[in-house]
Amino acid sequence: MGKSAFLERGYLVSAILFVVFSSAATAGKPRVYSSLLGGAIGGYDPVAYFFQGKPVPGSSDYALEYQGATWKFSSPENKLAFEREPEKYAPQYGGYCAYAVAHGSTASIDPEAWTVVGGKLYLNNSKAIQNRWSQDIPGNIDKANANWPGVLGPE
Repeated sequence: MGKSAFLERGYLVSAILFVVFSSAATAGKPRVYSSLLGGAIGGYDPVAYFFQGKPVPGSSDYALEYQGATWKFSSPENKLAFEREPEKYAPQYGGYCAYAVAHGSTASIDPEAWTVVGGKLYLNNSKAIQNRWSQDIPGNIDKANANWPGVLGPE
């Protein structure tokens, strides 16, 4: 390969990388909070909060893709329940911290800091934040509903 062909190819690769990274930098946050290793809600089974009444780690053996994230389940029954009605079991606000969304931003979550209210799952960043959330759940839900999905930024 000649020097000019090498340079042209280098410019092409640089241009492609620039477009990929600049569009990623200006795009809004993903609609579902997902950790790199665990997937949606840190790899915990969203259906378990309803059936087992506690956070249960999911398994890669029972995983599926939904809204651009990998969701893991602790059993084939929980996976099937989610497949049938994902909007019923997926946490509100894409799994971002509900308290943060209520206050106009986003934050990661602790799967152990959760609440089911009115048949909907709400996750929080920590037990301390969950305490704040719990002081005015209806008011926080109203604020979060008004802020969602605008807190994610432009699509």
